[in-house]
Amino acid sequence: MQEYDVIVLGTGAAGLTAAITAAEGGASVGVFEKADKVGGTSAWSGGQVWIPNNPHMGDHGIADSRDKALTYIMSLSRDMIDPKLAESYVDAGPEMVRFLEERTPVQFYSVKDMPDYHPEFPGGSPKGGRTIECPIYPYDELGDWAARVTPSPYYPNPHITMSETPLGKSVPQPASDEEIARRKIRNERGCGQALIGRLLKGCLDRGIEPFTEHAAKELILEDGAITGVIFATPDGEKTVRARKGVILATGGFEWNDDLKRAFLRGPLTHQVSIQTNTGDGLKMAMKAGAMLGNMREAWWTPVASVPKEENSMERMMIMGQRTMPGGIMVNRKARRFTNEAANYNAFGAAFHVEDVAKFEYENIPSWLIFDQHYLETYGFGMLQAGPGEAPDWVMRAPSLQALADKLGIDGDALEKTVERWNANCAEGHDPDFGRGESAFDCWWGDPYKKGTKAATLGPLVRGPYYAVEVCSGALGTKGGPQTDVHGNVVDIDGNPIPGLYAAGNVMASPFGMTYGGPGGTLGPGMVFGYLSGKHAAARLTNR
Repeated sequence: MQEYDVIVLGTGAAGLTAAITAAEGGASVGVFEKADKVGGTSAWSGGQVWIPNNPHMGDHGIADSRDKALTYIMSLSRDMIDPKLAESYVDAGPEMVRFLEERTPVQFYSVKDMPDYHPEFPGGSPKGGRTIECPIYPYDELGDWAARVTPSPYYPNPHITMSETPLGKSVPQPASDEEIARRKIRNERGCGQALIGRLLKGCLDRGIEPFTEHAAKELILEDGAITGVIFATPDGEKTVRARKGVILATGGFEWNDDLKRAFLRGPLTHQVSIQTNTGDGLKMAMKAGAMLGNMREAWWTPVASVPKEENSMERMMIMGQRTMPGGIMVNRKARRFTNEAANYNAFGAAFHVEDVAKFEYENIPSWLIFDQHYLETYGFGMLQAGPGEAPDWVMRAPSLQALADKLGIDGDALEKTVERWNANCAEGHDPDFGRGESAFDCWWGDPYKKGTKAATLGPLVRGPYYAVEVCSGALGTKGGPQTDVHGNVVDIDGNPIPGLYAAGNVMASPFGMTYGGPGGTLGPGMVFGYLSGKHAAARLTNR
């Protein structure tokens, strides 16, 4: 029978960080992954990590502090953020960065100018600095494991960083064709691929090779403590013992319809995460007596359905597209209903607004509407900027009235909505929803007008007009077992369950219903992975 000091379930950024930390603490570590490839949704992501007061902010002359970061996080609380968890996160974040950079191939740099998601709130950082990411990483250093990292369906070119995209830099500086060709020689990858590649190498350097196709089914509970895991594998059931702890890093439950119906506050129809996130860790923690928290929440994001040739997941996250000048979003009443340039997590709340008289969601369905000038200036989907028409799957019509007829909404109302929007753009402000007022609004949008309202305020001026239905999606859920400041899962009485830890989307998020800034998903996952690994290893000597 296999036996380790510490078992880690999951190979995303949270799980791999936990494994490295536990190993550095002297523990023998076994890492197990449900899928046939490693990396989870982290490998599909942009790879950015939100760490306030991180050691790289000074590179850009940006000052931060513990007090400022905590002020910002708690200003977003709505009484759903535990101050002790917020303090643990802010204190351990910079420590985690230094730990990884000193002991592993993981290296970071601060993303210049990229603001927090609510930069005008007390303690917010309009000038950014709290978001960090990894330089590109040569996958030839991983040997055979290079082919065992799950590729991202959302970043089809793996050889670029987020800072080389319009979403990741104040003015994008895309890598040249020559530079991309150079990177392909050693299979150098950026975004979440770089982060996972570096973390995976940190594990491999310590002799930790993940076991894939091991689906955790049950925790072994003996004398009130967690002492192992039962797995389903291609070769049958398998029991693995853990002398000091099991760290859950199995992701959320967004691909489990029963759990979504049981817990979420509103519809989540378009997940963009890896499909193995079916709530396995949540169910095991519940059986072990864990107290749950934040169960109604997810990392919400607007998503459109697209053909498979556009994206293998048949999903497109509607991020920068809705922030560009010349585009607005409307509901079934043909009216705008929110600030289109708001961060995607906050935007998701708009899909849960109810018309109580009609007992229906007021903003489902909704559509992104844009014109020919938008298309030629910014492109859409796989279509690059320039003359042409949108992809065939995008609805189009020569006039707003004709487009409204195709959508089944009021054409006169749509024309009035566009007229009002155009008039507001001419005056340089959005009195209805404040689009362009936040530094964050002015970060996305037209990359060559960033920092000004013109980056996002712009009229619809020329047909044909286009429409794409936008749905309620999520990067993952953010509710699960509650933990203490060490990542130790607690029971319904608030007492730690010996030997059980959680990190990442499987745990009750320390951020409640909000999202601090770019990388605000990976940030708490890695920090509480670090804290969990550190605490589990400390149990070896009863520290």
